[in-house]
Amino acid sequence: MDILNTTFLDNTFLTWLIAAAIIIASVIIVKAVRVIVIRRLKNWTLNTKTTWDNFIIDVVDSSVLPIVYISAFYFASQTLKLPENIDRIIHVAYMFAFTYFILKIISAAFKKFVYSFIQRSEESESKQKQAGGLIAIVNIIIWICGIIFLIDNMGYNVTTLIAGLGVGGIAIALAAQAVLGDLFSYFVIFFDRPFEIGDFVQLGPDNGVIEYIGIKTTRIRTLSGEQLICSNTDLTNSRLRNYKRMEKRRVVFSLGVTYQTSHSQLSEIPKIVKTVIISKPQLQFDRGHFSGYGDFSLNFEFVYYVLDADYNIYMDNQQEVYLEIFSAFEKEGIDFAYPTQTLIMDKEVKLN
Repeated sequence: MDILNTTFLDNTFLTWLIAAAIIIASVIIVKAVRVIVIRRLKNWTLNTKTTWDNFIIDVVDSSVLPIVYISAFYFASQTLKLPENIDRIIHVAYMFAFTYFILKIISAAFKKFVYSFIQRSEESESKQKQAGGLIAIVNIIIWICGIIFLIDNMGYNVTTLIAGLGVGGIAIALAAQAVLGDLFSYFVIFFDRPFEIGDFVQLGPDNGVIEYIGIKTTRIRTLSGEQLICSNTDLTNSRLRNYKRMEKRRVVFSLGVTYQTSHSQLSEIPKIVKTVIISKPQLQFDRGHFSGYGDFSLNFEFVYYVLDADYNIYMDNQQEVYLEIFSAFEKEGIDFAYPTQTLIMDKEVKLN
């Protein structure tokens, strides 16, 4: 018993044993949990449909158990009587490590939540790339808040710091209104989703495919090959046509025949054109009518739908329709009209 009461570095041998026992017991418990519980739970999560259980197990293994480790060493040190400067260093180190792992958990949970939200919809890979900017911004906010929390728990007055950040934030907001406007427009694009990566859009006279959506700018690969860079604010404030969202394409076209066309031929023209259009599986005929008398032609108007948004499919079918109409008119002896004028000259004969 005298040995237990022996003092070493201002602590009895019993106190050292208690501190060591806390550390050893904590290490054994954590090792047992990791080897027995965590390993079995990981095998169990492989057979489940949800990914949240895998995420929770990974977080426990990578962040929660290290917190238990460092907490065991910290609380073991609290049972000892240590010099004030060493005790202060241990406390600061513990707070740094504890805050780091807590912020790591919060950041990972937010990232998992965003990706889970995205994976419910189609084309999740492109949306995950788009979400990178949002995740980076939120992570910066999380870590700033964590650092302020750490400074506050270390005994410093953070009121002045927060006030300074508020004034500085106002100054930055006034100096960088355009950047912040683009940033908020990025959030609008991300959550409202007026367009996504891979969509074919028309912005004024320019057409192209959305290639990249960043925090400040969006890049469009135009049909002529160059990259068009637009600010997010310009895109959200503009009228933008998104052809990727188009389910089917409405096509209206007109044709004119000469006034020498007979009544029976005129009556057959809507039937001929309808037959040509309905023979195409990707087209849906809507209507066809003799629409009016022109200056030099008898005019017809036809409407059909292309049951696919792809522009190449539309052009291929339109070409086939036009060629087959031309062939059918040629067989029926129907002539297409073109601008002509007939001049009637009255010749007067004068006799002397």
